[in-house]
Amino acid sequence: MRFARTVFLIAGVWGITVLTPLYWLRDVTGRAYSVPTESPQFFYGFFAVALTWQLAFLAIAWNPARLRPLMILGIIEKISYVVTLAVLYQQARISVDDALAAVPDLLLGLLFVIAFVKTRPAPVAAPAPAATPSL
Repeated sequence: MRFARTVFLIAGVWGITVLTPLYWLRDVTGRAYSVPTESPQFFYGFFAVALTWQLAFLAIAWNPARLRPLMILGIIEKISYVVTLAVLYQQARISVDDALAAVPDLLLGLLFVIAFVKTRPAPVAAPAPAATPSL
């Protein structure tokens, strides 16, 4: 369980650290591609959803056994980004430098799989007995 706590804590802190500054770096992003403010709902919406996932990773780090099923969604979140960039690179729609942005997510996705396998599910509590009506 310690491994899962460490992995998801690092993932959450890393994600918040690298994503938050991008809210104020839209001009830098707009140099290589169309200006993100042309579609602000996608630009800022992406960061809002991505930052929410970082909070989910921190929650998993807090209680990995109880939130073990959420790890599966975290794995999908990481791997889907990696696959997306791989497909875009294969179609020659992004550069190799842009495709390499998937490396941290690939590493974290693999660590998430290991954490999932190593974490035992939380024990299921027996249901409380039903109250008997008093006469």
